[in-house]
Amino acid sequence: MNARDFKTVEISRRDNLFIRFLYNTAPGRVALRLFTSVPVSKLFGLFMSSRASTLLIRGFIRRNRVDMSEYVSKKYVSFNDFFTRKAKEDRRAFSKVLSDLPAPCDGKLTAYNIAANGTFQIKGSAYTINSLLQDKALADEFVGGVCLIFRLTPDDYHRYAFIDDGEVISRKRIKGVLHTVRPIACARYKVYAQNTREYTVMNTKRFGKVVQMEVGALFVGRVSNHPLRDAFMRGDEKGMFEFGGSTIVMFFRKDAVTIDDTIYENTLKNRETVVKMGYKIGEKSLRVRRWFK
Repeated sequence: MNARDFKTVEISRRDNLFIRFLYNTAPGRVALRLFTSVPVSKLFGLFMSSRASTLLIRGFIRRNRVDMSEYVSKKYVSFNDFFTRKAKEDRRAFSKVLSDLPAPCDGKLTAYNIAANGTFQIKGSAYTINSLLQDKALADEFVGGVCLIFRLTPDDYHRYAFIDDGEVISRKRIKGVLHTVRPIACARYKVYAQNTREYTVMNTKRFGKVVQMEVGALFVGRVSNHPLRDAFMRGDEKGMFEFGGSTIVMFFRKDAVTIDDTIYENTLKNRETVVKMGYKIGEKSLRVRRWFK
């Protein structure tokens, strides 16, 4: 499936009363300092991993209209066990055309060009690639390239995968706070540069050097990447997010990939493109430098 066939959603600012209280009122912003802290998210995570939390599953499925026919059937022992449920093999199949650029996860996708000075705009906030990576030498390699942001919401599949065959160069974890990744927070804070995040630098066979970053969010905190290995294959599972919505950010070098024009057009119109893991969102550029043996 191509991006042209996907649905789009408006980047909405409608949120529940609790989120609006936290981000739009003075008392809420005082409380926000507590709720966005990692220790509070860890405590919340402990409950979500308890047997008592299974009582929340049925209501969650109903409210978020989760299609359970897409997932492997099992008896869940906690809410997090349910939240990290595994999809049936045929429901997240990767494109068989190896030059296609696949989505690493489900999510609501926006695309941004990284300017010559290393900046790009996300929902009205200016970011530098160095502020996200906290590694200037690495950031400089992606100037002029592309930034893709996959915003996962509670109804999405919360496992994510590698987009190509390749080798891991390094992995880095950056401590921070845990804002929600909803637009209401992105409008006020530089969420992606402030939140706890972890990224992997990798050489890929078809798309060159790539950075894949997992960003924790409010009441998530736990980005569960599988143990580091030297090599991986296209479609191999990389890890999962525990409860909440979160985000994956990807960086590609200049001229490495061509992103579907529809995704750029939707981004400019303040719309997100709804994607599923494995579907085509672009393709390998003919100008990408080959490094793989």
